[in-house]
Amino acid sequence: MLFNSIEFILFFPIVTILFYLLPHNYRWLMLLGASCFFYMWFIPKYILILLITIAIDYTAGILIEQWSDDAKLKKRCLIVSIISTCLVLFIFKYLNFCSANFVALAQHFGWAHPNKILNIALPIGLSFHTFQSLSYVIEVYRGNQKAERHFGYYALYVMFYPQLVTGPIERPQNLLRQLHEEKTLNYDNIANGLRLILFGLFLKMVVADNLGQYVDQIYANPQDFNTLDITLGMVFYSFQIYGDFFGYSSIALGCALAMGFTLIDNFKAPYQANSIQEFWRRWHISLSTWFRDYLYIPLGGNRVAVPRWALNTLIVFTVCGIWHGANWTFMIWGFAYGVLLILERGLRNIHVFDKIASRSGKTIIKVVNIAKTFVIVTLLWSVFRATSFANLHDVFSAWIHNSSVASQLHVNAITWIALAAFIVIDLILKQNRFDKWCGEQHPYTRWILYAVMIFSIIVFSSVQHYPFIYFQF
Repeated sequence: MLFNSIEFILFFPIVTILFYLLPHNYRWLMLLGASCFFYMWFIPKYILILLITIAIDYTAGILIEQWSDDAKLKKRCLIVSIISTCLVLFIFKYLNFCSANFVALAQHFGWAHPNKILNIALPIGLSFHTFQSLSYVIEVYRGNQKAERHFGYYALYVMFYPQLVTGPIERPQNLLRQLHEEKTLNYDNIANGLRLILFGLFLKMVVADNLGQYVDQIYANPQDFNTLDITLGMVFYSFQIYGDFFGYSSIALGCALAMGFTLIDNFKAPYQANSIQEFWRRWHISLSTWFRDYLYIPLGGNRVAVPRWALNTLIVFTVCGIWHGANWTFMIWGFAYGVLLILERGLRNIHVFDKIASRSGKTIIKVVNIAKTFVIVTLLWSVFRATSFANLHDVFSAWIHNSSVASQLHVNAITWIALAAFIVIDLILKQNRFDKWCGEQHPYTRWILYAVMIFSIIVFSSVQHYPFIYFQF
């Protein structure tokens, strides 16, 4: 079920009202049933895949805790759990990709090969709830989380509908604990939750979707557009993916908060970052911290020699790229970020920016660094957005060579206004969250803002319907 659908407009209030009407002991059951219904709205049979990963990691958590005195058995159980859960992800997300690449390699060398591609679709949100399941098992193994003995509560931890499909990726210490707590009706939670939902719908339907219609034109036929058009398309995609994903995360946080649950903030003004490292501290925070805690630090993190740290960084960001999709463009995208972080650290170590700052002023340097970071991120989003290497080549070739071609991109005023509004809001919210900032405003200001957003959603939503971008991951 999509957050920006008529069905969800009915689903959300019904589930929230039932949550508060039911006694605490029955709320988990209602929420689990609602979450199953929410997920089955897409492809019903794929809920069986989700139940397989839930059963594997639920059992693994109990066994790991039972064998806490036997380090070998405990570790074997963890490994089996990780492999089993990741195998499900591999089959549905990467098997066809690996098979297609093997076929291409075999054809190149003239080997005999079976050309078999499985007719399977990627279950929506598989990467997200796989990582959420893995975080539970790892935390139980580390002794930071007690194994959940109630299968229903554990299933709800994985399937909690607000963040089931596109995150944020929660940790058991935060969400599982809250699921056991008895929640009481609270006006502030309801009000702030609704504010976040309204804000998220505005970002998705008015900002991201209006930008998306121009981005799609350019990436579908880049040869038809000139250098300026393609540059605008790249910038538009930077804000499209941000508005789209930030919008989803805001709605997810709002739905959960309306029932008293607090989820992790996934974004903190990432385009105001003045370095690549800071960008990743502000972008998709639940994923970047997941990789930090469960891959980067176990590899040694930054507590190792510089060459090993560089290798760790490349591994983490290449895996991050692969996590996003079974395509070489994603792998290159992640690897490029690893290289940039290594170069960034090298430049800091020779104090180049300190010398410049002492001459030109720290404020100017900060602005320059923010602009530089945004340009780099935007160029890499072009790699991320491209459907293939051929498409990526066409985009950059046209970008470089089509400077003399007449402009074909005609952007309507609504899109420019929506983009400008998003940028202003993002600047305002650098150190705050929309619901909290909104609650601090005068009531007249708040209600005018609500009215403008609701009117914009009704009148200025894109005529084209776009699924949330991160659904494909």
